[in-house]
Amino acid sequence: MRSAVYSRFANPAEVLHLEERALVEPGPGQVRIKMGMASIHNHDLLTISGQYGVKPELPALAGSEAMGVVDALGEGVSHLSIGQRVAAYGQGTWSEYYIADAARAVPLPDTVPDEAAAQLVSMPLSALTLLDFIEVEKGDWVIQNAANGAVGKALAMFAKRRGINVVNLVRRQSAIGELAELGIGNAVATETAGWKDEVRAMTADAPIRAAVDGVGGASSGDLLSLLGEKGVLVSFGVMSGEPMQISAGDMIFKQAVVKGFWLAKLSPTIAPETMKGLIGEIISGVASGEVKLGVSEIFDLADVAKAAAAAGEPHRRGKVLIRG
Repeated sequence: MRSAVYSRFANPAEVLHLEERALVEPGPGQVRIKMGMASIHNHDLLTISGQYGVKPELPALAGSEAMGVVDALGEGVSHLSIGQRVAAYGQGTWSEYYIADAARAVPLPDTVPDEAAAQLVSMPLSALTLLDFIEVEKGDWVIQNAANGAVGKALAMFAKRRGINVVNLVRRQSAIGELAELGIGNAVATETAGWKDEVRAMTADAPIRAAVDGVGGASSGDLLSLLGEKGVLVSFGVMSGEPMQISAGDMIFKQAVVKGFWLAKLSPTIAPETMKGLIGEIISGVASGEVKLGVSEIFDLADVAKAAAAAGEPHRRGKVLIRG
């Protein structure tokens, strides 16, 4: 089978290449999936470049999420069947076949197309888990930057379904229209003078209970300055590449809390029934059309290096996918 492989940590577009690998048999509790479409996430690119929180042993298979059809069952797997369409995390999903834990394979209804199924779990689950993590309820206000990113869009759409108000910060005025096309409102461009006043007017000075920071740098301080008393600032990304810059005064006088969020660490602590409910909420939102998972380009597996380069380009309006 053909698999995308890298033997050193560097620019994914430079180090990714295809290799012929032996077909692997699933172990106990696992399934083998014939990949239909796979997604390229930022954490995939960071892993290949050696900048993520974990570094795999080299040479390594690339990719972490995909959808496809169950091709083989490991010992003890009885709730899935050969030929069943599923979405699942796995090691080396940018491959014609990949192995995944059967317990984490999500059976797909026909109402969820392949393009959405390929990105069904990672970003939407991060968004939903973030909403639970910051402990906000119906009617509360939340503010987030990087609102036109994959997690930001998903968070805004799921929050709307839950009746939670979100201020969506973007850098460019043009990105406001991009969000509007997805039914996402309350968007503010930080390139505009007086944007903080715009936020205060939008919320009618209601306290903002939580802020979600995917940028870092000075943007962290901007979010903190807009938080209400005893608000929480959650860091889940560092798009700026800079350390968080926050005001000691805001921290002290607002009695604010700063927390880090990493789904890879949090996910194993989520009870199975809770996880089942979150996945059900994702499928329901996508199937109904209330949650839209956009696609910018689709590449064949043979063009995996080109796909990685495209995924690294700024201002994309959706995920880059790989077709098996």
